[in-house]
Amino acid sequence: MTNEEILNAISEMSVLELSELVKAIEDKFGVSAAAPVAVAAAAPAAAGGQTVEAPMPGKILNIKVSAGQAVKFGETVIVMEAMKMETEIVAPADGTVSKILVKAGDSVDTGAALVALN
Repeated sequence: MTNEEILNAISEMSVLELSELVKAIEDKFGVSAAAPVAVAAAAPAAAGGQTVEAPMPGKILNIKVSAGQAVKFGETVIVMEAMKMETEIVAPADGTVSKILVKAGDSVDTGAALVALN
């Protein structure tokens, strides 16, 4: 089957059928369709650091880092839920976590500071 044939078949599917297909692919291959979201423009934090901000409104599900932990660019620091989808929020740069500004279960708005980095 060619890519074009696959895309044509997918274009004829309902949203429910697409959702079931994505779930089946995730289960079969052990992957997640949730793509990491890089915070494009991190706001400056105190003392020349940066803050990792929420790219959209949502609920904090999991905090993957702790204060004092070194992080690399692109490393997941927070997992949040927005529009019924899990979204990984990643570090905008290498640094050290100076403070966690939210807790699991918090609801946040777009642009809310989540983690401060040095």
